[in-house]
Amino acid sequence: MFTIDTLILIAGSLLLLGIASNKFSARMGVPVLVVFLAIGMLAGSEGIGGIEFEDYTLAHGFATTALCLILFNGGIGTPYSAFRSAWKPASMLATVGVVVTAAITGVAASWILGLSWMQGLLLGSIVGSTDASVVFSVLRGGGVHIRPRLANTLEVESGSNDPMAIFLTVGLIEVLTQQTPFGFGLVVLFLNQAVVGTAMGLAVGWAGAWVLQHIRLEAAGLYPVMATALGLFSFGMAAELGGSGFLAVYLTGVVIGNRRPVFHRGILLFHDALAWMCQILMFTALGILSFPSRLMEVAVPALLIASVLIFIARPVAVFLCGIPFRFSVRELTFLSWVGLKGAVPITLATFPMLAGLPAASVIFDTVFFVVLVSALVQGWTLPAVAKTLRLEVPANQPPPVTLEISSLQTVDGDIVDYYIEEGTRAAGCMIKDLALPEGVVIALIVREEQTVLPQGRSMLQPGDHVVVVLRPSIRSAVDRVFAPRRSQPEQLPTELEFPLRGSIRVAELEQFYDLRLSDNGEMTLEELVRSKLHEDHIQIGAALQIDQIVLHLREISTDGTIQYVGMSILPQPEVESESSLPVDR
Repeated sequence: MFTIDTLILIAGSLLLLGIASNKFSARMGVPVLVVFLAIGMLAGSEGIGGIEFEDYTLAHGFATTALCLILFNGGIGTPYSAFRSAWKPASMLATVGVVVTAAITGVAASWILGLSWMQGLLLGSIVGSTDASVVFSVLRGGGVHIRPRLANTLEVESGSNDPMAIFLTVGLIEVLTQQTPFGFGLVVLFLNQAVVGTAMGLAVGWAGAWVLQHIRLEAAGLYPVMATALGLFSFGMAAELGGSGFLAVYLTGVVIGNRRPVFHRGILLFHDALAWMCQILMFTALGILSFPSRLMEVAVPALLIASVLIFIARPVAVFLCGIPFRFSVRELTFLSWVGLKGAVPITLATFPMLAGLPAASVIFDTVFFVVLVSALVQGWTLPAVAKTLRLEVPANQPPPVTLEISSLQTVDGDIVDYYIEEGTRAAGCMIKDLALPEGVVIALIVREEQTVLPQGRSMLQPGDHVVVVLRPSIRSAVDRVFAPRRSQPEQLPTELEFPLRGSIRVAELEQFYDLRLSDNGEMTLEELVRSKLHEDHIQIGAALQIDQIVLHLREISTDGTIQYVGMSILPQPEVESESSLPVDR
């Protein structure tokens, strides 16, 4: 039995090895999961470390807790826009896709290993889901940059498909142990997992986000701790009520992350670090739990099962679920290849061991080997597959410096880093000519290794990082200014007013916002308003409508100069000619 001092030393050593191996993994292109599992196997009873560990109950508890925190971190980093663009195909893959994958793999496993068809389906169910921890690691930090819709689909699928895999695994174990009849009882079990998990995740997320925004804690470090507590509470309550704790904690993270709680960036950084610690220790612990000699005994059948899973089961499921959502063949092929397996299958493989099923040991060793094959074959080749299928997109350049707003109360402000690419609208422009809305401040320009203090005549050059302080409500307008000309920027929101200086030239406004206001682009916004409105109408609150654009006079100096004009866009053209509208303040 290890003393606590020895356990602390082992944990610290494993973390240091994990960090060092992550650098090796990034350089060599080896999936980080494989490296961590390999470290665990070397540290195990059959490796050079000689650590004796075969407590499946403890391993299950530790892995479940780690997965809970990894999923919560994945959730708080998932924007609502990812859900809006991907929830339909992701939901199909997370439900129907898992069932199809499990069925095909299960039938093959039953025949290859000589198991009963129920035991084969159990093995197929265990490896049927895409692992969130591996997908998040690959897409967010593994150097694979693909089209946003594809990345969003994979992330949402991997974060929400665990309930189906757990339902199938638990349900089949209960059928095999004669605790639940095959049929209606399984349907009730699945509905309870999905409905309770979803309801608890959303409820705790909304309530927790409100508390984090309004509570006044004395120490900034307590906000990440409170967010963690909310995630654990969501998981525990959902599990107690028979729902999916994994789905609940993921949805709680999504809601809290998008509601922008107090000390938002601190919460993100804390959970990113916590998720890395969990990945290192979890994969290493699962590696220690394995026995390489037993893995060699199942190597040939496990390779056959992995081949069926990778080349038949996953592609059939993806094409069946993805075709209705207008994915191209290349995109469906890539989705098929990213059926990455990780800690969830290994954790689920401990369930048959805990239940004492006759084939539990063979199932565990086979699943472990299949996970290794999936990580090596699919994870290692993922960048090459994305490049071959021409699905890569340019990576966002990491900012050489970062600024942040640290406050223990809600602040209506964001700090955004914009990278000036060749062909960006703002490239080659002076700051004073950018037609930025009121309330936007360019705080810093970073050029190569130098910092440039911005002034009105500072020229933005390709390769610059521009750090901008702005209000979240006007970010869509600022995004337009710094967007590449070739891109299709997001539509400006209607009925939202952007405050602009009266001295901005019409040509600049038209260039950055894709508008058409006047034939004379050299006019200022003030001159345009005066040319369209009678002098008696030049007063605060007056408005000028030009097609779908409405310009509101918001500030006039004592000498009559129009200082600020509010620009808003109507949903549809209300008139076909230019007109002035008297508007009350």
